Amino acid sequence: MKNTLLYLFAFLCITTSHAQMDKDLLKDIESIEPKVIDWRHYFHQNPELSNREFNTAKRIEAHLKSLGFEVQTGVAITGVVGILKGDLPGKVVALRADIDALPVTERNDLPFKSTVKTTFLDTETGVMHACGHDTHTAILMGVAEVLSKHRNKIKGTIKFIFQPAEEGPPPGEEGGAKLMIKEGVLKNPDVDVIFGLHINSGTPVNTIKYKSGGTMAAVERFVVTVKGKQTHGSAPWTGVDPILISAKIIDGFQTIISRESPLVDEAAVITVGKITAGVRFNIIPESAEMIGTVRTLDPNMRDMIIRRMTEMARDIAKAYGGEATIDWQNNTVVTYNDPDLTAKMLPTLEAVAGKDNVSTMKATTGGEDFSYFQEIVPGFYFFLGGMTPGNTKAFPHHTPDFQVDDAGMLLGVKAMSQLAIDYLNAN
Repeated sequence: MKNTLLYLFAFLCITTSHAQMDKDLLKDIESIEPKVIDWRHYFHQNPELSNREFNTAKRIEAHLKSLGFEVQTGVAITGVVGILKGDLPGKVVALRADIDALPVTERNDLPFKSTVKTTFLDTETGVMHACGHDTHTAILMGVAEVLSKHRNKIKGTIKFIFQPAEEGPPPGEEGGAKLMIKEGVLKNPDVDVIFGLHINSGTPVNTIKYKSGGTMAAVERFVVTVKGKQTHGSAPWTGVDPILISAKIIDGFQTIISRESPLVDEAAVITVGKITAGVRFNIIPESAEMIGTVRTLDPNMRDMIIRRMTEMARDIAKAYGGEATIDWQNNTVVTYNDPDLTAKMLPTLEAVAGKDNVSTMKATTGGEDFSYFQEIVPGFYFFLGGMTPGNTKAFPHHTPDFQVDDAGMLLGVKAMSQLAIDYLNAN
């Protein structure tokens, strides 16, 4: 009964505080929008891949130091952490933004499009913020500047986490949220809760979507190595074709989803994204390699799919005279929004966006390493609208045509700023 009354009191405190939002805070948030847009354009034109965000980090560091923050650099290689202490003692809130780009060649006509080129995994490619991390970085820089002017309204401490390598570190390297946690990002001062957002190209500007509980999928990376027997392409019967075996394995993997997974409970996906084999048109090669991902929202389904893929790759290869092994790497766990924290902070989102502009969503098979923070402390992760009003077609994330509207970022600044202040002032 006592805990129930305390929870109700905290809920009423937050709800009451939104009867009228602080006018000075709102004025500073609205006036920061041109800066946020400029920062976003700079980062979009100067994207950097995971664990290589050196110039991005320098820009963030300079900004936070100009605000008088305590700043930590080189966290998880290129991560930056800023600490803002309020005028009154209290708990610690972390706000997180991811800062890395993707190996994608941009082909839209934005005036600030990326023309950066690089070599990624031995392949020439462009570099592009094809998932909106440029907006996340700019939004959190805006939040930092706004809240630095309102220390008198902050009861506690806010830790700004600019995280590298959300898309995953290069092979053979550590990185991302896992490495930040390993290096103590949630300590000194110890974080009580963490908030994060993701802009979405298919959600209208000025709207927010969220889900309590499991929100985004656990992500596994797999590599299947198939060994055959090299021979002349004109005489396949004298060898063992690893390319044919690979095709059979891929086909078999999809039956695990379509025939063995209880999809009425939760969604699951198996995708092979890269196949490498052979050097010449008339040679059946010695081996082939497939790289892909598994997305699951249920731990039992995850275990079953991993077990069956391992068995199937081995047995299909054996049936055709070859061998196959599969190596696994876990990239994220399920992004889990703490139900109590979600319910507690919902009035904040409804206050900044308008109740009609905040809605629930179904879980997605996308993945987020924000989930690792949520394994340590309660977290709340929501989706911010980035689709231009009136648009009927949204280009998916991770594609060359991906776009989000600059106008979507202001609500992100409002939401993250108010989440931090309301949580701290209610605790």
